[in-house]
Amino acid sequence: MSTERLIGRKDGAVGWLIFNNPERRNAVSLDMWEAIPHVLDDFAADGEVRVVVLTGAGDKAFVSGADISQFEKERSTAETVARYDEIGERAQTRLKTFDKPLIAMIRGYCIGGGLNIAASCDIRIAADDARFGIPAAKMGLGYRAGSMKQLVDIVGAAYAREIMITARQFSAAEALAIGLVHKVVPVMELETATRAYCDMIAANAPLTMRAAKRIIREVMTADYDAAACAAWVKECFASEDYAEGRRAFMEKRKPVFKGR
Repeated sequence: MSTERLIGRKDGAVGWLIFNNPERRNAVSLDMWEAIPHVLDDFAADGEVRVVVLTGAGDKAFVSGADISQFEKERSTAETVARYDEIGERAQTRLKTFDKPLIAMIRGYCIGGGLNIAASCDIRIAADDARFGIPAAKMGLGYRAGSMKQLVDIVGAAYAREIMITARQFSAAEALAIGLVHKVVPVMELETATRAYCDMIAANAPLTMRAAKRIIREVMTADYDAAACAAWVKECFASEDYAEGRRAFMEKRKPVFKGR
């Protein structure tokens, strides 16, 4: 189920899921979100695949976020926002519930939706040129509760607040210090280090790893008011600020937000 911009290929016991949109720093378009569950389903059904690596094409980015240039067309009304979010949520859910180990091999920009994708992986290995951030506050868009909880589970509430409120970029060293990534290596060693992890994982018992992932997922569950969270996100997408954020991005200028 590979597509031109989302490539799935197999290399022995390793499945590779490659975000292939390098001219836009691997920003994820709607068709790429749609393809993610299908590629993962193929890997899930292949008994020879023991571990899946997610990475970006080229040397500039893992994933630089969602393709914001599509937002005016694909995410500008209540109906299109709902459809886009449904497709994105389906992809995120498939990543989170995938039973085989997932590794994010990160070089360059890992921003917004890209950070959310990486956070859905079990292990994150970054090159020392990697940059991390969630610029939602610079766009006026809402960040879903499920994605927020995932971030809090990884770095804790204090750092999650800093990431979201400042909307700044974090270096690979900072990401390692706050637990956002597991390992940082020089750029030239990134694939070697990732393949070493793949070899370790591929030698382990698949049923044990599957059970571990399922049990960890279960013990991490917590109740929260999903309806209230969804309403706050909807308020962002219905705001004048979100429209201003989209326009400012397309016009390559700083947005002027008014809090309404």
